[in-house]
Order: sequence, then C-alpha cells, then structure tokens
Amino acid sequence: MSNANLLDSTTKFLGQDSIPLFIGGNWTQGNAGLLAVIDPNTGKAIANVSMADARDVDRAVRSAHSAFSSWSGLHVNHRAALLHRLAERVTAESETLAQLESLDVGKPIGAARGDVAFGADGLRYFADLSTRALYDVPLAIRNIEARTQRRPYGVSAFIIPWNFPFLLLCWGIAPALAAGNTVVVKQSEVTPLSALYFAKLAAEVGIPAGVINIVTGTGPGSGQPLAEHPLVKHVAFTGSPGVGQKIAGLCGSRLVPCKLELGGKGAAVVFDDCDLKAAVTGLAGAITMNSGQVCCTATRWFLHERIFDEFLDRVGAQLTAVKLGNSLLEDTQMGPMVSKTQYERVLGYYDKGIAAGAKSIFGGTRANITPAGDGFYIKPHLLSGIDDNICFREEVFGPTAYVVKFSDENEAVARVNSIEYGLANSVWTQDQARANRVASAMIAGNSWINAHNVFAYGLPYGGMNLSGLGGGVNSPETFDDYLRNQTIARPL
Repeated sequence: MSNANLLDSTTKFLGQDSIPLFIGGNWTQGNAGLLAVIDPNTGKAIANVSMADARDVDRAVRSAHSAFSSWSGLHVNHRAALLHRLAERVTAESETLAQLESLDVGKPIGAARGDVAFGADGLRYFADLSTRALYDVPLAIRNIEARTQRRPYGVSAFIIPWNFPFLLLCWGIAPALAAGNTVVVKQSEVTPLSALYFAKLAAEVGIPAGVINIVTGTGPGSGQPLAEHPLVKHVAFTGSPGVGQKIAGLCGSRLVPCKLELGGKGAAVVFDDCDLKAAVTGLAGAITMNSGQVCCTATRWFLHERIFDEFLDRVGAQLTAVKLGNSLLEDTQMGPMVSKTQYERVLGYYDKGIAAGAKSIFGGTRANITPAGDGFYIKPHLLSGIDDNICFREEVFGPTAYVVKFSDENEAVARVNSIEYGLANSVWTQDQARANRVASAMIAGNSWINAHNVFAYGLPYGGMNLSGLGGGVNSPETFDDYLRNQTIARPL
C-alpha cells in the first residue's frame, strides 16, 4: 500500500483545510493556531490540526461538566449500549483509523490494525463490566442501616502520549465513560489524527454532546490548564516520569485523584535452560515493536554466560532480517521513529552511551529507506557494557537493548532492581519454580514468564516507583478507579 491508494475516507479527513477540535459535540477552531502533522515515513506534512489553549480547554471542561448530569443519570445498560455501538462503528471504520494511525505514528499498518481492534475490544469490555458492577453495597453494621454507594466523579481528564494514541485513548476513556464520567482528552500534538476521527464516530453513533471532548495542543498550552482546571475531578496521564511528577503536583495541590502510567526500563533475564528460539524471537520482537517506542518493553537483556554468545549470534541474525520500511506497506515489520525530535533523541542516546564506554555490538545507524528519503528510520541497535552507563539506566525509547552477562540468579535480580523504574520485566527459563521465584523477586508492576509485553482485558497492568502511581489499566480495578465511594448510614 502506498499513500496513493489510501481510502477515500482517509484522504477526505486529511484533506481538510484544518482539522478542528471537538468540543461540546461541535467542531471548532482552537485559539492557538495551526500545526502541521508530519508523516514520519517521509518527513512531509500530511494535514494541519487546530491547536488548543487554556480558553479552549476551559470550554471543553465546561461542556463535559454540563453533560455529566445527564450522562451519569442514564441507566448503566443505556450507557453500555452506546459504548457497544461506538465499538461497532470503530470496527466498521477500522481501516481508516489504522491508516491514520500508521501515517501519524509510523506504526506498521498491521500493528495499527491490531491496536484499533484491541481498542474496540476495550470499549466492549468495560461496557459489559459496568452492567455487572455493584453500585450500592449493603454493610452489615450493628444497629446501623448502612450501605456504600459508588458514583462517578464527574469530569475526567486524559493526557495521551504519541506512541499508542488510539489504543491508549480507548484504554483510558472506556472505563471512565462506562462508569458514568464525562471526558476531556488532550491528545499529543504529534499524533492527533486517530483521536479526532474517533470523535467523529462518537458523534455519529449518538454519544451525547459534551460527553467526549478532544483537544490537541502542547503540554504547557493545554495539558497543564486541563490538569489544574477546578471542574476536573480526576486526571489520568500517560507519559514521562518528569511530566508525571508535575501532573501529580498539580493534582496534589487540588487533592484530585490522578492515575499516572509512566516510563520504564524493562529487563529480561534469560537463563541457559530457556527455549532459546522463543527467547530470541520474543526479545527481538520486543525492541522492534513500534520501533522500540514502548514504555514496558525489554531494553535491558541479562543473558546467562553459558548462552551469551549464541544468543547474540541468533538475535543479530533475526534483527538483520527485520524489514524496515514505509509503515503503510504490508510487508513492513518496523517503521520510522515518530518524529524528527525522537529520531535525534535516540541517536543522541547512542552517542552518549558509547562515549561513556558502552560497546556497540549490533546496528544502531541511520537507515536510508527509498523512496522515503527524509523519513526518520533507525536500525535496531544492541549495546553492551557496565551497569552505570546512561543507556543501561535511562529510558532511550528506541529500537535498542543494553546487553549484560550474568552467572548467578541473585546477582541478576539485584541488577534488575538497581534502577528506580518499576514497570515490567520478564524471565525466560523452562524451570517453572525458578521462573516464579525470579518473577516475584523483580520489583515492578508486571512480571512476565517466557514472554514480554503481555496484555489482555482482565489482566491488571500498571507501574510503581518512577513508572506509575494510582492504579493500572485493563482490569476491573481500573473500572473501580473511576467511581468514588460514599457511605450512607442511618442509626436504628
């Protein structure tokens, strides 16, 4: 597939003079001007989007606040039916959404299709969960008639990053909407297209005006005003630890609950009795998935000394075979970095790591993909060295891993736990007792066995330490996060 044979719906959406904000059920131009959306495959502009400032954010929040009473007052089955209708429309328009996501992020079209399908499943999952939840729970208290009621907060704010813009949009707002909250989403200015098209679909299936509001803008220009708006009663942010700490401070000053899904520096501990083929395939796939722009992926590989050389030989052959190319082509396995800024950031990390003593053991150079020319392509890269190297300790967010050798289980676990991140790790071994022992000992929100990047609805996912705060996603606990508890009591 090339840009020349995009769907008519994709071309029409991109062909607008500017793609507006979606506030209160209406398409409206923002006050912060226009910004070009860049196709990372080519480095060329493909659309212009309207940008929001604090005034636009205020309109969006007030629209959501006005819609809250009627949306939360709907019978839960009615809300669930509307979310199912939206999920079906997403499925029907999945190829348009996938093309927009692929063009915007540089994500291979097959992966983009998977994100759209999994996002639609999230709408269905939380819609169904909401119909089975208990909203008034009697309490057995002596001499008191009492119950706990669970009610939505009001306006929920979401600040969504650029690496999985559609999937994280659905993961975020589906439980909030199902619980009866209304939402304002600040989408990254780098990758706004799929969320804005989603808003179009929401309006078309009858989601009431004001229930879903989408604004595009910078962090300081629209993200901060959203997090500190007095009518926002719950905030969810996905992004870097540094910005997450600022969001937490803003929410803390207002005593508003916040959910933070932040960065990671995931480890994979590979023992000498592992299924070597599965481990090589799994970890090569981990760093090439979304060009390594995945917060939970395995970017530190602890390889047992007995298999160290063989593992590197095999994984090098596998990474060499990865097909880099335009994200819209069906045979592309890894596309470009999302932006020139991210492209230069990743290459800069490589330079700093090597300057500090790391050894480049595979790849890592710029990749020239024709006919793209000016696209933001980087080859997969493996580095090796000591544990205090910047590329061992900091999140590079590119198609790379830092490889270290180990001989002792306890030593490996201690090295895994030596940094402040705590998102996701994996252990690779055929000894199930050891697998469970190591998985339990690694400090993180998620430990996976003989796999990395494991997601399913009903399987909790979240982080700790620098990787997160306030609950995770994709589980019943996530739904509970969007309901406040209120005790009702009458002495007898």
